[in-house]
Amino acid sequence: MCVVLQASRIKQAAVEAGFDLCGICRVRNFDAEKKFFEGWLERGCDAGLEYLRRNVDKRFSPAALMPGARAVVVCGVVYKNDTSLGYGTAQGVPKVASYARSADYHTSIKEMLYDAAARLGLREEGVRFRAFVDTAPLLEKRLAVEAGLGFIGRNTLLVSPVAGSFLLLGELVVDAEADVYDAPYQGPGCGACRRCVERCPAGALTEAGLDARRCISRLTVEPHPEQVPALKDRSAVCTAGWIFGCDECQSVCPYNVKAPCFVNPRFAPLFHPGELAAGEWLAMTGEEFGARFGATPMARSGLERIKELLKR
Repeated sequence: MCVVLQASRIKQAAVEAGFDLCGICRVRNFDAEKKFFEGWLERGCDAGLEYLRRNVDKRFSPAALMPGARAVVVCGVVYKNDTSLGYGTAQGVPKVASYARSADYHTSIKEMLYDAAARLGLREEGVRFRAFVDTAPLLEKRLAVEAGLGFIGRNTLLVSPVAGSFLLLGELVVDAEADVYDAPYQGPGCGACRRCVERCPAGALTEAGLDARRCISRLTVEPHPEQVPALKDRSAVCTAGWIFGCDECQSVCPYNVKAPCFVNPRFAPLFHPGELAAGEWLAMTGEEFGARFGATPMARSGLERIKELLKR
């Protein structure tokens, strides 16, 4: 007998696991998005990030990641905090993207997804599932739109009309149907607003999408920045004072100005960048960095890369 999951139970389990948003959509292929992505890769906009060129077919077909998949439960959690919209009077300090101030979200969200699955009793009911965060080749922002959570804005991020874009996503792909599916988001989007495009210090947001060759987050977070195509002089690349990630395009979004801050304690900041001057970062030892930031996403880039950015 086929198991049919109750949407109301799914959403309640997601809330109990600590998520702020939850929607459910059917599994389907995304052929139009695949065609756009392939063109984006051909133009070199991936900035040498080889992982984006792997598993392209799977990225646009959730059933390829889990054969037999029927539904996707898309969950979102707010991480907006006191530096998400800017640093106020703390000018000139090395800046860190607000998501990187708390414990690594990959671990937190994976645990929350498994918590939701346990609350639903998926294993007991014989429902196969896989839990995904953004390290997997899953088209999570598009799936979030399909699940009614929001739209993809000019900043290329998912924007919720109630929670803004300071959102982290996670997904449960299941081999069972839901009794009710959410309608794809059809509400207002960015309209004529171009604040994020105009605010980007590096001009990375274009009419054809994100050009990661100019994106500050790519240049400060992702591996091998020296391999970014078309960058002959890295010292000339704009990082606008950011040493890990960037919140510029989000900080001016009207949806974010009115959006709530985090409520899940997992996403409470562990430090405040405004309390650390450049000299303190430069004088920091590897042991000190590990003790203070080892549990955060900043461990990905490491202290030496931060020091390199500060010395430029």
